[in-house]
Amino acid sequence: MAVPAEKLEVLSVHHYTDRLFKFRVTRPRSFRFQSGQFVMIGLEVDGKPLMRAYSMASPAWDEELEFFSIKVPNGPLTSRLQHIKVGDSILMAGRSVGSLVVNSLLPGRRLFLLSTGTGIAPFASIMRDPETYDRFEEVYLTHTCRLVAELAYGKELAEGLKNDPLCSDVASQLTHYTSCTREDYPYRGRITELIENGKLFTDLDIESFNPEFDRVMICGSIPMNKDLKRILEERGFTEGARSRKGEFVIERAFTG
Repeated sequence: MAVPAEKLEVLSVHHYTDRLFKFRVTRPRSFRFQSGQFVMIGLEVDGKPLMRAYSMASPAWDEELEFFSIKVPNGPLTSRLQHIKVGDSILMAGRSVGSLVVNSLLPGRRLFLLSTGTGIAPFASIMRDPETYDRFEEVYLTHTCRLVAELAYGKELAEGLKNDPLCSDVASQLTHYTSCTREDYPYRGRITELIENGKLFTDLDIESFNPEFDRVMICGSIPMNKDLKRILEERGFTEGARSRKGEFVIERAFTG
């Protein structure tokens, strides 16, 4: 039997560009999730709920829920969702799910969070969860976008970690690496290219991927996800899931 959708009040909205925005809503007392998971949210359209899967961008301990969204001009949901204002309501249905959680990974020393566009959303949750830093000595968040302005959300997150009440003492364990594909920028190129040509590791002054102690989480476009899966498997990494831990995980709900 389907769980009826709950109405959540919109508490804040911030538009970064004409394509990207974040919003925060009330969190039901009974709602539980693991950092990195997603849930179905949406709006009522013509008397019916129009729902899509969205990763929680807030960590599991947060008393509110945060989401990071793209704006698609003709998108059935986002063309409407982008116009929400404080005091409006959105719908949330079902329970939190998803394999993009640290429990799907084998123990390791370094954790790489590889994202493009709004794929940074689950990592916004994971990077603000103290458990992440208990499990890994070093955390590397990469975020690749077309334009420099689209990197603002990730930069805000990384800077905010320094003043986070639960993570300020471990903020030094996080390294944030950004790259652009369509504008001049210190780091230019797709993350797949930067990994394969070794520039990512040269820029960070670290050694390349090693399945013995590196763990990787991936969330981005379908081509990027497929390419990174191939790159990692060629280097000896095995994919994990909730039922079988591995050296890397991909959120398959967004891979088509």
